Amino acid sequence: MTRLTATAPAKVNLTLHVTGQRDDGYHLLDSLVVFADVGDQLTVTPSPDLRLTVGGPFAMGVPTDDRNLVMQAARALADLRGVTQGAAIKLDKSLPHSAGIGGGSSDAATALRLLADFWHVAPLPADHPAVAALGADVPVCLSGPGPLRMQGIGDHVTPAPALPDCALVLVNPKVDTPTPAVFKGLAMRNHPAMATLPENLDLDGFASWLSQQRNDLLDPARKIAPDIDAVLARLRKLPHIKAAGLSGSGATCWALVADMAAARLAARAVQVAEMGWWVAPAALLRAA
Repeated sequence: MTRLTATAPAKVNLTLHVTGQRDDGYHLLDSLVVFADVGDQLTVTPSPDLRLTVGGPFAMGVPTDDRNLVMQAARALADLRGVTQGAAIKLDKSLPHSAGIGGGSSDAATALRLLADFWHVAPLPADHPAVAALGADVPVCLSGPGPLRMQGIGDHVTPAPALPDCALVLVNPKVDTPTPAVFKGLAMRNHPAMATLPENLDLDGFASWLSQQRNDLLDPARKIAPDIDAVLARLRKLPHIKAAGLSGSGATCWALVADMAAARLAARAVQVAEMGWWVAPAALLRAA
C-alpha cells in the first residue's frame, strides 16, 4: 500500500466517576464514553524509517519525536510484530490539546490500527499490556467506535447499550487543563460508581439519566479553568439542549441535542457569541 488515511475521533466522556485510587497512584474510573465524527487525521505513506510530521490548526507545540504517543504506538507495534520497514506518518491536529477529548490517545489508537494495515501485521488487541502502557485512554479508544463503559484504570472496557438518536455540540474555550493537575485537585477519590445505563432509553430518558450522573473532575477542572463555567452556562441557555457537562478532565464541554440540525444551530449560536472558542457540532459514531 502506498497511502492510508484514517480519522482519530474525539472521545467524549459523558460521565466520569472517580471511584478510588490504587496504591501505585492510578485512579479507578467509571465512565460512559462515546466517539464523535470530529477528530484528527492520520496519513501513512512509505518511508525507509519511522517518522512523524504534524500539521493542522492545533499543531503548535505538538512533539514529533518519541514524546508523541503516535510514535510510541508505532514503535510498540513494530517491536511486537517484528516490523523492520518504516513509515511516514502525517498527523493533522484538528482537536485542541489537553482538552479532555482524548486527542493524543485516539491518535495513538488510530495509528495502531492504521499501521497494522499498512505493515500487513496482526493488530494489537485493546487489552494488550502494550496498549495500556501507552495511557489509560488508549484501550477505550482502540475499542470504539460504539458507546462503551470504561472502568478500572481504563483497562476494563465493555459495550454500553445503544443510545437513542442524538448529536452533540462540543465547545472548548481554548484553555488547557492538564490531566495530572486536575486529578491532583480532587478533594476526594472514593465517589460512588456510575449507575447502569438502562436499555432502550429515548432521548429524554437518556438526558434524565445523564443528569443523575457526574463528572467528578468538574470541580478541580473549573478551578484551573474558570471559563468552563462560562461554557456550560452558555450551552444550558440555548434552546433544544437536553443535557450538558464536562468531558474528561476538560476543558471541552458537551451538550446533548436531538439531531445534527439542532447541533449546527447551537454551534453557530455559540460561535457567533464567542469567536475565540473552539466549537464543533458532532454526530455520534455507532458500533461497527
